[in-house]
Amino acid sequence: MKKLIPVYVRVPLIFFAVFAAMEYFIDSGDRPAFLKFPMVSVFLFVFLFLLIAIEITLSAVDNITYHLLTEEQKAKLNEVNSISFKDTEWYKKLIKSLTKSEPIENEGLLLLDHDYDGIKELDNNLPPWWVYLFYAGIVFGVVYMVRYEILGADNQETELKKELAQAKIEVAEYMKTAPDMMDEKTVTLLTEPTDLAAGKEIFTTNCAACHRADAGGQIGPNLTDDNWILGGGIKNLFHTITNGGRDGKGMIAWKGTLKPKEMQKVASYILSLKGSNPKDPKAPDGEIWVDETASK
Repeated sequence: MKKLIPVYVRVPLIFFAVFAAMEYFIDSGDRPAFLKFPMVSVFLFVFLFLLIAIEITLSAVDNITYHLLTEEQKAKLNEVNSISFKDTEWYKKLIKSLTKSEPIENEGLLLLDHDYDGIKELDNNLPPWWVYLFYAGIVFGVVYMVRYEILGADNQETELKKELAQAKIEVAEYMKTAPDMMDEKTVTLLTEPTDLAAGKEIFTTNCAACHRADAGGQIGPNLTDDNWILGGGIKNLFHTITNGGRDGKGMIAWKGTLKPKEMQKVASYILSLKGSNPKDPKAPDGEIWVDETASK
């Protein structure tokens, strides 16, 4: 059976329409939804498979139905299918209204008296579609001039500058709270049990070898007392973990191994161990650190 839109156009059209709708309605941030959410990819694959299966089934049904028709019915069906939309009355009227073309039989009535070495000229008017576009261009030019030259609307350069300025503001706001953009100036102390549990896991994996599992100190200093070599508190501790300890004999910098959010969690966990009094702790090292901001 003849269909208005061929299958090789219809299937991709439906598939990409659904794909675009999902990308529009699913909030996936700066990554495509089908990459961020595996189930979206699975759904799209299954949907495409079903589309192809449906088309194959419909084609098979059409072929079976066609073979069941009588010769007379087949002839009528073939006649209907052979009619193109270009042969329809509405299409003919549309083309005639846009072109105002004269049948080739009437060209003799349009011939001018000019004759240049056998080349003759027809007295045709401009086609309406060309005239309509010309008038539309004039209207657009007037609107454009009034909007930008008289009313002073922003041109492309001004719009770009405003968008760049707004983008800088949004980036600055994002960096204030973005976990992966955190530094010692913006880091805050975490107290939620889930965050501290995650910090403990990070500490056990990466820090216990030097500070012991109970943070009582071994190669590294005791982390449960009030003495700190490079300063205590969440900001100082985050800075030390990020950039490492004293040159030549201190802790390595972990910024290439741990993410800022992970360093925040492990630093918060370490601070939660203050006063835990581990067994056989290492002697205090450094100076007693007092958080001056806590009393304010």
